[in-house]
Parts: sequence; C-alpha cells; structure tokens
Amino acid sequence: MKKFCSIVAALSMALALALPLSAQIQTPAPSPTVELKTKVGLTDVSLLYSRPSIKGRTVFAAAKTSVVPFGSMWRTGANSATKISFGDDVTIGGTAIKKGDYAIFSTPGATEWKVMFFNYETTNAGGYGDKTAVATWTLKPQKLAEKVETFTIDINDQTMDKASINIIWENTKVSMPLSVDVEGKVKASIDRVLAGPSANDYFTAGSYYHDTKKDLNKALEWVQKANAMSPQFWTLRKESLILADLGKKKEAIDVAMKSLAAAKEAKNQDYINMNEASIAEWKKM
Repeated sequence: MKKFCSIVAALSMALALALPLSAQIQTPAPSPTVELKTKVGLTDVSLLYSRPSIKGRTVFAAAKTSVVPFGSMWRTGANSATKISFGDDVTIGGTAIKKGDYAIFSTPGATEWKVMFFNYETTNAGGYGDKTAVATWTLKPQKLAEKVETFTIDINDQTMDKASINIIWENTKVSMPLSVDVEGKVKASIDRVLAGPSANDYFTAGSYYHDTKKDLNKALEWVQKANAMSPQFWTLRKESLILADLGKKKEAIDVAMKSLAAAKEAKNQDYINMNEASIAEWKKM
C-alpha cells in the first residue's frame, strides 16, 4: 500500500510540473481594458483604454496622495497609453486633427483641465513625457452630482456630424466637441456613383467573371472597359488571359506585349516573366 501511495504521489508531482505556466490561476484585471468603436457621421472613431476604479480613494485633488494630483500629467486611464483613432480628418474644439492614431494625456485641475493629443507611437505611457503634443485644449471641468466609480471615456451626444468626447471619473466630467465632414464625403460619394463605374469596378467585375468562368465574353467586355479608362500592366495582363481563354491567341499576344512594356517600365519582374512566358507559349499555337 505504501508503495502504491508513493507511486501516486510521484505521478501527481510529475503532472503538476508538466502543466504549462499559462494554466496558473487567473484573476480579474484591476483596470480592465476596453475597446470602443463607433461612427460619427461617416467617420470611424475608436478608443482603446484601461478603466481604473476609485476603490475608496480620492481621485482628483490638490493632495499628492490622491490618485491624480492637480497639475500632474496623467495618462487619462491606466496601464498603457490611452489610444484614440480617427478614420478621417476631424475637428476637435475648433482644432483640425488629421486622420490617424493619438495618445490622450491630460493635466487635471480644480478649475481647468488641459487635454493633450500626441502622435501615438508606443503603448508605454512613460514614453510621451518629452514629446511635443499635436494639440492641446484647455477645458472647464463639470461637477457631477453622482459619483462615477469606474473611469470612463465615451463618444456621446451624437448628431449627423457632431459628437462629444467625454472623460468621466469620480465627480468630474470633461467634454470635447468633435465634428466631422459629412457633407464633403456624401458629395464625393454621390459624384462617384453618378459618374458611373470606375476602372477598378470594371476590372474587379471582369476578373470575377473570368476567375469563376461565369461568362468570358462579359469578363472581356468589362476588363476592356477598365483598360480603356486606365490601362495598367496587371489589367492588361488579365485582358490577355481572357482573350487566350477565348481562343483569340493573336489578340492575346498583342495585349500581352502592351502589358510586358508597362511591366518593364514599372520594373515589375513577376509580370515581365509571366508575360514573356505566355507570349512564347501562345506563339507556338
């Protein structure tokens, strides 16, 4: 019996040692990460940040023992640098901001806050101290009647072309007006649609019909329309392949020669090789 128990104990220890480190105990993150994605008008806006909670502490105050003392530069969140991204150029508080990714930092105060955007370069919040802010806003904090336990940034108060970026924690809320160009994007979309299909539209449709063997004549018609609008070495290559599949080898060679010349001008060796191989093959037929 003792021998059996010793064997069981040895096997149990071996199994425990064999468990991967990833199988260790997991606990909730003190400041969980949240990702928010939305659209303001037709513009994509996203936020990636961590959400600390008060947990009985004083957050914003003059005392150095508070979580975020007045006058100190704060990552506006926890853990990594808070990231905000815009899919198009936007305007925030009257300041033009280019499309891209930004790190949000702030300096809270009793009567005013400074909120700063830096070009997003690293998740390390400590890596922005010596950087120059892309834009800085001076804002008046609002006093909230009810305490907000968990730090929050949201995109709210949305209309067709406007919204508010709100920073909220404890009894404080700071808002930044965000506006986007809806009219310009809608007009560009209308102009594009009313102008008819683009060369890329024709090429995509023709390529699909060729690749799926649905209708080679229709595929040829559409790809030829693309080449009439904007001939490229890859679109000319596709036209030559469709012609070859239709048994029109002479026409295929003529178009392949145009594709070859364009590929040589673009210094694209792959298309040079493909065209030369096809031309040599089709000349034998």
